Amino acid sequence: MAMYESFAQVYDKFMDNVPYDSWSRQLCRILSRYGIDDGLVLDLGCGTGQMTRRLRDRGYDMIGVDGSEDMLQVAMEHEQGRGDILYLLQDMRAFELYGTVRAVCSCCDCLNYLESEEDLLTVFKLVENYLDPGGIFVFDMNTAYYYEHELAQNVFADVREECTLVWENDYHPDLCENEYDLTIFARLENGLYQRTSETHVERAYPMETVKRLAEEAGLIFQAAFDGYSERPLAPDSSRMLLVFRESGRKLCGQTKSDSGLTPGKS
Repeated sequence: MAMYESFAQVYDKFMDNVPYDSWSRQLCRILSRYGIDDGLVLDLGCGTGQMTRRLRDRGYDMIGVDGSEDMLQVAMEHEQGRGDILYLLQDMRAFELYGTVRAVCSCCDCLNYLESEEDLLTVFKLVENYLDPGGIFVFDMNTAYYYEHELAQNVFADVREECTLVWENDYHPDLCENEYDLTIFARLENGLYQRTSETHVERAYPMETVKRLAEEAGLIFQAAFDGYSERPLAPDSSRMLLVFRESGRKLCGQTKSDSGLTPGKS
């Protein structure tokens, strides 16, 4: 089964412990440091739109991109007819926008789903292509420490009255990959429970690798934090929050389309 199909319908129920409000405040503080207090912002891997809506409510004009139709359907249901967020069903490795944006954010370890350095570099190049000159890219990633020491081979269960999630982990240190086997038991209207399952794979990337690939794509490193805090990144950090900036340089005698990317700016 593809990822985020059956899980999409219960995703928000089991993510109700995620501190989206504090995370969104942190993102806004970071953007504000670079003079970005309004304007067009892309939420890459927006899922059900939890962060997208919060940034919208803080004054940004939002675009949400996600590769799961089911997750975007849930996001649209939350809109309740407002229609002021543009949601696009696109793979993050090949997303296309109508123009540039002031900032790109990507939350909840979306980039860990990219299983190769080539894919990560592709996304970084696309982000650089669609950022305004001097624009900001803020994203988080789970660290190898998190997979190896906190998830490891553990099994977690979250039992709710209307649904239950069993989450089995299998970490492969040689590949720096964590395989999640998710089993969901959802109560139907007749009182019986329906079982569905999905398998997700995430990969951990060292900070040095992420920085190298981002700089190869033309982005300039700005800062690294321990998760959504002001603390420096540490060896035992479970999540890293990274900030990169578009260089502001213009291509001389070459457009972005000449270099093989979809035109976003020249």
